[in-house]
Amino acid sequence: MATKVHMEALSPTMEEGRLVKWTKKEGDAVKSGETLAEVETDKAVMELVARADGQLLKVMAPEGTTVPVGNVVAWIGKPGEKVDGGEPSAPAPKGERSAVSGARETPAKVAPAPAPMPPPIPAAVPADATRVKASPLAKRMAKDAGVDLKLVQGSGPGGRVVKRDVEQAPTAAVASAPVVPRTADRAPRTADVPFEDVPLTQIRKTIAKRLAASIGPIPHFFLTTEIDMERAAEAREALNKQLGEEGGKISFNDIIIKAVALALVQHRACNAWFQEDHIRYWNEVHIGMAVAIEDGLITPVVRNADRKSLREIGAEARELAGRARNRRLKPEEYTGATFSVSNLGMFDIDDFTAVINPPEAGIVAVGSIVPKAVPDGNGVVVRRRLRMTMSCDHRVIDGATGAAFLKTLKQMLENPLAMLL
Repeated sequence: MATKVHMEALSPTMEEGRLVKWTKKEGDAVKSGETLAEVETDKAVMELVARADGQLLKVMAPEGTTVPVGNVVAWIGKPGEKVDGGEPSAPAPKGERSAVSGARETPAKVAPAPAPMPPPIPAAVPADATRVKASPLAKRMAKDAGVDLKLVQGSGPGGRVVKRDVEQAPTAAVASAPVVPRTADRAPRTADVPFEDVPLTQIRKTIAKRLAASIGPIPHFFLTTEIDMERAAEAREALNKQLGEEGGKISFNDIIIKAVALALVQHRACNAWFQEDHIRYWNEVHIGMAVAIEDGLITPVVRNADRKSLREIGAEARELAGRARNRRLKPEEYTGATFSVSNLGMFDIDDFTAVINPPEAGIVAVGSIVPKAVPDGNGVVVRRRLRMTMSCDHRVIDGATGAAFLKTLKQMLENPLAMLL
């Protein structure tokens, strides 16, 4: 009997997914666990995998189609087997057990057919590695690095591609630069057309929903302070000089993440989530790090940031930011933050206010570090200064509570040795 392939919930908040690319076509042999399609979720581009062996008999949702979670997108079965040729993405009947997720399905509404639009430009994805003999680790590394395994000579048993082969892959094996999705900034202007409607991407839909659920219901208040970053800048310069060419450099953002994490340890009342009938105070510190991507914003999480060195935070932050921009984060890498940091200093923004990411109770908005003339005894000196604004959920954090946290954070940044206490 043929097996239905349903649109899976590939992220915790996913309600629908857009079929970016079918990596298998009708008539292809399929094994359980193989990638069938690339799906754009509300956070990233992820893989939809087969849950049965057989042949891909029929594709019900063409590339570019947005399909609600739980709806049928394809059929897998024996060659020549008859399948339901109903409408694309037909929902699973009530109570039917999904062959994809293994969960009990409930009826899903079929989305109305969208108006005709130009074919979407899919984000570039790494070459399909499923047809090459390679270890699971090598496949994953190849996908992350954009390496075409078909161009890599394997050194493992039977010519199997292993980790070292991917690490030593020749330049020719690296995929070309990714094709970015069409956005307002990149879309060509047409003089004789007064405007252009660009459909919302999945991540932009989610941002709209999240902001409406934050700035409206959550009673925000804001606290702003100005921080002398001269000592922090000197400490950063000394650390990077000591690191030399060993690895990546320490950034100001790494220092701020570390200082925020340590300040939260001292002010647990700010390291909290608002829940409907209680407040959850966290004993662990997981910092959400806002990263701008092509069509929105995502916050990968540096977990247990208070326990990590600046070097560890820097390496992890760079890795997460890189995969965030390539839409390759896993759900566990962008969920579960207890507090967030949003930094627009690199865009020459002096100061701004950030919107809280629920259920978190706070976020700090970091501006640029600029030289300023400040009084110093009998004269005036030029010091590197930074403006920072904390957004607080007044249901969790009172004014004095937020001010005390911000004071501690300022003291740590103005005297980096305080982080060692």
